[in-house]
Amino acid sequence: MITWIYVIGATLLVSIVSVVGIVFLSWNKDRLQKIIFILVSLAVGALFGDAFLHLIPESIELHTNPHTTGILVIVGILFFFTLEKFLLWRHDHRVSSPENDIKPLGYMSLMADGFHNLIDGVLIGASFMVSPELGFTTTVAIVLHEIPQEIGDFGVLTHSGFSVRKAIWLNLVTALTAVLGAVLVLLLGSQIENIINYIVPIAAGGFIYLAGSDLIPELKKENSIGKSLLQFLCILSGLGLILLFHFMSHSHH
Repeated sequence: MITWIYVIGATLLVSIVSVVGIVFLSWNKDRLQKIIFILVSLAVGALFGDAFLHLIPESIELHTNPHTTGILVIVGILFFFTLEKFLLWRHDHRVSSPENDIKPLGYMSLMADGFHNLIDGVLIGASFMVSPELGFTTTVAIVLHEIPQEIGDFGVLTHSGFSVRKAIWLNLVTALTAVLGAVLVLLLGSQIENIINYIVPIAAGGFIYLAGSDLIPELKKENSIGKSLLQFLCILSGLGLILLFHFMSHSHH
C-alpha cells in the first residue's frame, strides 16, 4: 500500500511540473515570441540528450543484440515520420479555421510527450518496486529533466498555434499519462518489462525525429550571430541538464 502512495504521489509531482507553463501565462505574447527560440533550443538539447545519453544506452543494456536497439530506434523515427505525414495530409484537406491552423508539429509533440510521460511513470513505478530510495532518486531525476522538457513542449505548442491556455491544459493532460504508466506497472509488475524494452528505443527514435526534423529547422530560420550563439548555448544547456540528471541517478545506483 505504501508503494502505491509513493508512486502516485511521485507521478503527480512530475505531472504538476508540466504546469510550469502557467508561469508563462503572465507573459505577454511578444515577450513569449522573443524567448520561444530559447525554449525550442533547450528542448532540442533535452530531446537529443535524452535519446542518445539515456534511452538508447538503456535499451542497449536491455537487449542482448545491440542491432535490435538500432532497428527499434529507426522504427521510432519512421513511425513519427509517417504520423507527421498523415497529420499534414489531414491538415491540408480540412477547411481552414483558426483551430485548423495548428501545425502538425503541435499534435506530434503532444503524442511524443504523452508517450514519454507514460515511460516516466513506468520508470517511477518500477523504481519504487525495487526500493523507496531508488524510487525517490528516480523521481528527482525525472522532475529535473521534465522542467526543461515541459517548458520546451510548451514553447512548441504555442509556436504550433495553440493558445497559451490550451497549451497549458494539453501539457497537463499529457503529463498525467505518467500516473497511468505507474499504475500499469504496479498492476502488471514483471509482465510489463518486455513491453518497456521495446517502448524505450522507439521513444528515442521519436525524440530524435522531433528534434532533428521539426525543431532544428525552426532554429535555422534565425540568422543573427548573437541569437545563433545563444541557441547553441541553450542546446548545450539542455544536454547538460540531461547529463546532470543521468549522473545524479547513476550515482545512487
